[in-house]
Amino acid sequence: MVEFKTIRELYEAVNYGDQLMLDSIDEVELEGWIRTNRDNGSIGFIELNDGTYFKNIQLVYNNELPNHDEVSHYLSGAAINVKGKFILTPNGKQPFEIQVTSVELEGDVDPSYPLQKKRHSFEYLREIAHLRPRTNTFNAVFRLRSVLSMAIHEFFQNQGFVYVHTPLLTGISCEGDDMFRVVTGDKDPDAYFCKKCLLSGSGQIHVEAYAMAFRDVYTFGPTFRSEKSNTRSHASEFWMIEPEIAFADLEDDMSLIEDCVTYCIEYCLENAPEEMKFFNDRIDRTLLERLNHVLNTPFRRMEYTEAINILKEAIKNGHPFQEKKIEWGMDLQSEHERYISEVVVKGPVFLINYPKEIKSFYMRENDDGKTVAACDLLVPGVGELVGGSQREERYDILERKMKESGLPMEKYQWYLDLRRYGGCKHAGFGIGFERLMMYLTGIENIRDVEPFPRTYGSMDY
Repeated sequence: MVEFKTIRELYEAVNYGDQLMLDSIDEVELEGWIRTNRDNGSIGFIELNDGTYFKNIQLVYNNELPNHDEVSHYLSGAAINVKGKFILTPNGKQPFEIQVTSVELEGDVDPSYPLQKKRHSFEYLREIAHLRPRTNTFNAVFRLRSVLSMAIHEFFQNQGFVYVHTPLLTGISCEGDDMFRVVTGDKDPDAYFCKKCLLSGSGQIHVEAYAMAFRDVYTFGPTFRSEKSNTRSHASEFWMIEPEIAFADLEDDMSLIEDCVTYCIEYCLENAPEEMKFFNDRIDRTLLERLNHVLNTPFRRMEYTEAINILKEAIKNGHPFQEKKIEWGMDLQSEHERYISEVVVKGPVFLINYPKEIKSFYMRENDDGKTVAACDLLVPGVGELVGGSQREERYDILERKMKESGLPMEKYQWYLDLRRYGGCKHAGFGIGFERLMMYLTGIENIRDVEPFPRTYGSMDY
């Protein structure tokens, strides 16, 4: 009897030693896309992938196949239906293969198909973003993106957090002025809402309102920034993970960050082992070593002021920073953050208590009047991975800081109200989902971890 199987089902049966299933498999039916097809006249080999598993399956056919000549000319990318005998090959390069008894062409592929067996550059593949998921690298990237999304939800849901969908259309800014304005076809661009409308750059302010009702909440969704930047780490549309916890201070926040990051690493290593191995072998040979080092190393705390003093000392000792002007009050560059985490700490470290002038208005002002209760998690290989803070819960101080920042107070009154209607100390953080993807894969450009990237000067899809 021929049974329909996916490639994932076959690999899992072999990998997990499901002898009952293996004994029951004789002939199987598969559907998928040809990755490679080679034929020497008497025997041919097709590498088939059906999208359910990172690895391909090997199909073996010979000249006794009724449509052998036709099959031998099937091109890479063609969609086929296959039936054949499932054969274990424990001593071969692959654990099993399919000895083909029939092949039916489901969808032919034009000879102009741009994905050939040769290796293509990431730059070239960005030009054909609709096809790049069919390559090994991007198959692994976007499969891991799905796995990591699940890790985020499982982490917070398992701890009783409530998932809140915050608005994408907003009238206020949480992270500065680099925001997209939304207009309609009316002559007056603000006619639809009768006020200026923006694409949200963060869900944090809105999700804070729900923390005051549900205690522990998170939002995970798309956000937008209109920075005219063409760097490897900036995109105009990206996803943010933003939890908020009530009755919590900065120390509670950092503990949650540490638990979240380590959970995500462990989850991906366990649930996407083939993809993670691929990234380590093909993208960054230090990847698994770095990730396991983070898992096995305590997350240290370091004052921003101490970090500045360390960097000044490094300059005196001749360290070749590009930005050599180190002074208290500056916003650290990636090279400085990496020096702290890679050279000084040799592991993950929270920098805490930043100068208030370089941080957002909503962060809690410390008693010294100069710093805020903020933290950035720095990790080897990347630098800053997560940013968080204890929020300013004192009405009068938050109001003063908002006025000093020049914010239109009438638009933010509801945010202030959260402080006078049963407010409490609370904290939260934000993780750029794509930045986390880059960290977990070793991919160096944000354009290569987004399905259809939107960046300054480029929107081809």
